[in-house]
Amino acid sequence: MRHLLSIADLRRADIERVLDRAESFAEVSGREIKKVPTLRGRTIINLFYEASTRTSSSFEIAAKRLSADLLNIKAQGSAVDKGESLKDTIQTLSAYDPAAIVIRSPYAGAAELVARWSPAAVINAGDGKREHPTQALLDLFTLRRRAGRPLDGLKVWIVGDV
Repeated sequence: MRHLLSIADLRRADIERVLDRAESFAEVSGREIKKVPTLRGRTIINLFYEASTRTSSSFEIAAKRLSADLLNIKAQGSAVDKGESLKDTIQTLSAYDPAAIVIRSPYAGAAELVARWSPAAVINAGDGKREHPTQALLDLFTLRRRAGRPLDGLKVWIVGDV
């Protein structure tokens, strides 16, 4: 799996592999020193075109705990405010040779465009009202942990504002 653009792109085996891997990294959170060298020497770029607290801080802490070099960019206050296009931004950031670009945008399909324009792996951290595959995976991870078993046959109610 090179990119994470849509939950619909993942097969069941892919999802289970991601959840199993997340479980192994969750153990790190219980340690006194919450760091592993998994991404040492690699650069991760978090590019957020809309306000976010939970998603942006989750990606930031994850990258730091995996020992990545991290570049956090918020559109507000960047060249985007002066009219720089998404494509120009991605071409500039790609010159830094990142291992991955995490993008949060209010525009549906933005992550797919980034994947087309950059050689880096792309993670969709939400693109408007269309898709938020990392949130879907987090929800599945939480359900599996709370249920204490595989999710087959589990009935879930979602109530409130999603």
